[in-house]
Amino acid sequence: MSENNLYHNNPLHGVGLAQVLTELADHYGFEILYAYLGLNCFKTNPSIASSTKFLKKTDWAREKVESFYLYQYKNLPKADDVQFQLPPRERIIPAQHKPKPPAELSFEDAERLRQKKAKKTRERQTNRNSPWG
Repeated sequence: MSENNLYHNNPLHGVGLAQVLTELADHYGFEILYAYLGLNCFKTNPSIASSTKFLKKTDWAREKVESFYLYQYKNLPKADDVQFQLPPRERIIPAQHKPKPPAELSFEDAERLRQKKAKKTRERQTNRNSPWG
């Protein structure tokens, strides 16, 4: 199978970062993007141009946005453990998985997710400091 066919079903294939950001900002707005992703490029003087510039230089942040695009905006099922290890643009989306309407997001859900992540972080730190961890 050729490499082009492997990525054909990935919604990021052939889509530029500026287009991804435009679709996300048009649908959700910069406030929701900041609430869910916590990236300052969506909070301080947000624009497509400045966000694109930042994300092109910052791999981890770009991958975070691209994952959000795949699993919230395109509403695809979460990647399996093997695919999760790959950058979002390199993930192979099974042919039977088709994009669905964007997920409905709210500031309340973003806050619940933030609290859940903070709790997991505290638990990991506690386990690392434990003599049994």
